[in-house]
Amino acid sequence: MFAKSQMQINTAYSAWYWAGTISSVMRLMIMFYFWHAVYAGKDMIQNLTLQDMLTYIVVAMFIQGYVSGAGNELAQEIRHGNIAIELMRPYDVIFKLIFMDFGGKITHLFRETLPLMVIAFIFIHITIPASPEAAILFVISAGLGIWIGTFFDLMIGIVAFWTVNVWGLRVLKEGVITFFSGALVPITLFPGWLETISSYLPFQAMVFTPVSIYTGIIDGQDVYLAVLIQLGWCLGMFLVMKLIWAQAIKKVTIFGG
Repeated sequence: MFAKSQMQINTAYSAWYWAGTISSVMRLMIMFYFWHAVYAGKDMIQNLTLQDMLTYIVVAMFIQGYVSGAGNELAQEIRHGNIAIELMRPYDVIFKLIFMDFGGKITHLFRETLPLMVIAFIFIHITIPASPEAAILFVISAGLGIWIGTFFDLMIGIVAFWTVNVWGLRVLKEGVITFFSGALVPITLFPGWLETISSYLPFQAMVFTPVSIYTGIIDGQDVYLAVLIQLGWCLGMFLVMKLIWAQAIKKVTIFGG
């Protein structure tokens, strides 16, 4: 029900859809010409050909569009004081926000991601996974990455209980995720010390891991280990998010919410 209502809201505002689509097409063009310039006179960079890099960057761009969740909506509900009313209703607020966000993601998939993927295959010639097994594991990994991003985004939204405005924190969050998730460039291109630090953070599990499975950067038995690590991050982020939420609810109760 919540997912369906959000899909109806999203489809009602076609101007936002076209603006997002045009923006994504322009981003594809910028990335295409940028990496062609970077690879000028080079066959490979860190064992990645130009086609490998373009495939990585395009797939990473699409996955990054899904890792943010309902945190902004939650922060707005808290800021405007509507959260007290929501908490009195006969459903779990976090459950509602997650499913509304899920509806928005479904709309985004059919109205933007799939058409742009067709464009990317035709004009940029991105490759497909090396095997059906890799394709299936990529889908599983991408799903786990999206859940990790959703739980982390909700954690940032919950912070609104303790601060007036989380806008600055959300901007910082987007920057950190873009960089440390490998959405901007593959983490394998980082200096050794920074790559090591990134491997211990949850952000690489959001984008780098699924895209690396798609492109073959991670292969063999390492793929299953990477997915298990993602699963661990997913469960851990969920538990931390629920713990912070429980503390936040106590704050509302203390203030008579």
